[in-house]
Amino acid sequence: MRIRLTLIAVLALSIAPIFPPAALAADRFALVIGNAKYPDADAPLKEPINDSRDIADELKRDGFTVDVGENLTGDGMRKAFERLYGHIKPGSVALIFFSGFGVQSNRQSYMIPVDAQIWTEPDVRRDGFSLEAVLSEINNRGAGVKIALIDASRRNPWERRFRSFSAGLAPVVAPNGTLVMYSAALSSVIPDSGGDRSLFVQELLKEIRVPDLMAEETLNRTRVGVTRASRSEQVPWISSSLAEDFSFIPGARPPGPMATNTQPQIPDIPPPPPPPPLPKAETPILPPPDKPAQNPPSNDGPPTPPPQPQQPSINDDPTIKKLTERLADNPDDAGALYRRGQVYASKGAYSLAIKDFDASIRLNPKDVEAYNNRCWTRTVIGDLQSALRDCNEALRLRPNFVDALDSRGLVNLKSGQAKNAIADFDAALRINPRLTSSLYGRGLAKQRNGAVAEGELDIANAKAMDPNIVKEFAGYGVR
Repeated sequence: MRIRLTLIAVLALSIAPIFPPAALAADRFALVIGNAKYPDADAPLKEPINDSRDIADELKRDGFTVDVGENLTGDGMRKAFERLYGHIKPGSVALIFFSGFGVQSNRQSYMIPVDAQIWTEPDVRRDGFSLEAVLSEINNRGAGVKIALIDASRRNPWERRFRSFSAGLAPVVAPNGTLVMYSAALSSVIPDSGGDRSLFVQELLKEIRVPDLMAEETLNRTRVGVTRASRSEQVPWISSSLAEDFSFIPGARPPGPMATNTQPQIPDIPPPPPPPPLPKAETPILPPPDKPAQNPPSNDGPPTPPPQPQQPSINDDPTIKKLTERLADNPDDAGALYRRGQVYASKGAYSLAIKDFDASIRLNPKDVEAYNNRCWTRTVIGDLQSALRDCNEALRLRPNFVDALDSRGLVNLKSGQAKNAIADFDAALRINPRLTSSLYGRGLAKQRNGAVAEGELDIANAKAMDPNIVKEFAGYGVR
């Protein structure tokens, strides 16, 4: 149910005039690396390849020119960084995503290629790539906004070879205009989840897909999401020196300077409210019968009726207007259709959302995210057979897609297919044991299937993780 979190979050945004033209015009370049097959490791890492592909797909949607590398050797990483450097122009946005093994040495963090020969700590500095050095070179090439997303806080296979070592990654000393996020706290490591995608990337993608969020807010929300989902066992680290606004999905935030904060304190943001019900026409507000009208009759003619409230058109929403203008220039812009569908659904305009998802899927019949989002939207409005077909197609295209399993579980729950719902929620929880919506949904399904005590336990655990989960499901029409 990925759209569920994405859409709910859109509701909390304050949308204002258009995004600064300079930020829209800036060239966006990204280098995405997923390294999984390290000969010194006991087995290939399960998460980096899938995570890097998902991140690359999302960044392409967001207007980035993306270079993707998988299982890169030292020479391959060097060439990839050189290609990135060569693209950068003054004022460009440059982003690095790295998933694999990272090692800190001499108070710097190093991204490790798959063919690194590491026996002593100096070998890290010889074969690894310093994050600080990479960011410095990107800055020297003139990039205005520099972003590094590093999912490398894993226990590495070389630490036992060092006489002394520091686990995890080190704080980065980066040039101004840089935003850095690690998947875990400084000098800490997180265990392999056993799934095919990391919790960090799952939460990051949910927030990147929310239109109009500033990048710092996107990462702050990701940090809160990971912390909450892991019950504080994993707490990502953020460092920012951004001096200008930047949004992954440019929308309708006003320009303005940002305060420099080398390590922002992120508050415990409560989960956003559930999505709205289908919009209803407003009832005109008339004066009470026992009070005189605001405009009393006169000798000049009949009384003037009191003004009636005007219901604003959803198409006046600034984000929707911007996306509609973009589609007027290019009706085949699948990314704009997908985004507008998300915003329509967040506003309760489900039929318009489905039309946009339909068009997006016609342009890209393999868009698993659009299938999942349309599945969720159809589930909310009760078109359960069509929703089931969408979820099945998403899972055919991407087996074990946790969000589609979660969505299909909701379809089955609303359809009265409790056993099928339990099976889907079980499968989702095997991939992500902290997926609160699947835990709560499974609890409801177990109760309906007669396992009342087991269901109550799931529901209690889900409510302990997210006290708003009951209201969230009520918004889907499930109690």
